[in-house]
Amino acid sequence: MHINYLVMEFTLEKLEVYNIAEKFSDDIWDIVVKWDYFKKDTIGKQLVRAADSISANIAEGYGRYFYKESKQFYFYSRGSIQETKSWLSKCMRRKLIATEICEPLIELCKKLLLMLNAFIKFVRNSQKKESKIIPAKTDKPINQ
Repeated sequence: MHINYLVMEFTLEKLEVYNIAEKFSDDIWDIVVKWDYFKKDTIGKQLVRAADSISANIAEGYGRYFYKESKQFYFYSRGSIQETKSWLSKCMRRKLIATEICEPLIELCKKLLLMLNAFIKFVRNSQKKESKIIPAKTDKPINQ
């Protein structure tokens, strides 16, 4: 009798907060890439870096083995969300992004923050595993 293993994978790409953060940073990029040099060089680069670092820090934290390390990167991501909100507010005040475009982006930052906080709480309350392995008895060899 052979033992096969059923593997349930918990991948980064299935994490909703990560996927929303990735789409969000692409939306920011699409806005900033159209700006003239001065706007891109002053606020644009800062805004894109802050938005990009939201999902990048989630990814880096997710890749860490120990919870304490993971948590630190999730907290960096929280800081990046707040920084992005600040840059978006400046963009709106300086009329670089129209209010009707900017306000929903700021609201999405707030949603991301809530989702990230919930994820941190979930991870804190459970063991961090990338997969759950369950032995299953079968007559078939593993490679078939």
